[in-house]
Amino acid sequence: MAFEGFNLSRVDLGDVTVRVRHGGSGPPLLLLHGYPETHMMWSRVAGDLARDFTVIAPDLRGYGESTAPATTPDHETYSKRVMARDAVALMNHFGFDRFNLAGHDRGGRVAYRLALDHPDVLLKLSILDIIPTADVWKRANKAFALAYWHWSFLAQRHPFPETVIGADPEYFLFRGSGGMFDPASYADYVRCLQNPSMVHAICEDYRAGASYDVAADEADRGKTRIKVPVQVLWGSKGALAAWYDVLAIWREWADDVSGHAIESGHFIPEENPAETLKALRAFFL
Repeated sequence: MAFEGFNLSRVDLGDVTVRVRHGGSGPPLLLLHGYPETHMMWSRVAGDLARDFTVIAPDLRGYGESTAPATTPDHETYSKRVMARDAVALMNHFGFDRFNLAGHDRGGRVAYRLALDHPDVLLKLSILDIIPTADVWKRANKAFALAYWHWSFLAQRHPFPETVIGADPEYFLFRGSGGMFDPASYADYVRCLQNPSMVHAICEDYRAGASYDVAADEADRGKTRIKVPVQVLWGSKGALAAWYDVLAIWREWADDVSGHAIESGHFIPEENPAETLKALRAFFL
């Protein structure tokens, strides 16, 4: 059963209250989800990880049932820098000043920003199916524009994307692909997407990604490096495998990088939980 034995709670972090599940025992492991999901994306691996780790899986600010703070003209409110501060505060709430971290998709972007901004809090870092945000935009080409068009669409000014998505959020964001997900997880995604504040938060996330987050990356490029061991996993059937030398790109940002492709598409922990679990356990233990 997904998250069997986990506690479900709401944690007040000041300007945001996050929904979070936590369970297990052992070294702390924070799991951060991606777009357009919630913490439930980890449901197929969290229980097994909890045998060896204290697992903490929140909804990012604005996603799921976490609250959506007011936006600002520079989109800082939904920047990965601010989301990283949320993550550090959440782990401090549970009594951990150092921890392991795995992040998928947008959660991976929060994760590497946390490693750059808070170098003393991480033990190890696993990043799933991304390259750094600034590198995505630098390498954008025709293939990217056609396959990942949502990056530029979601970053358009309010209320254009919110209005379009609001007509049918489930279809826009999943387009009939729901069958690959755990039914309870998918139900959570769809239910939460009926809340206009989550749709707006998603758009703000991508607006920050096209502006504030790129500037933060470029300010660090060639100056600040990730010091902890980094594992990078990507889907063998996805865009990263086709477009990038994934490990070479991450070695421009981190001193100790390893990783490999997993037989899956983008949603690695849900499409191939067995191999994801094996890789995470081998890295973090």
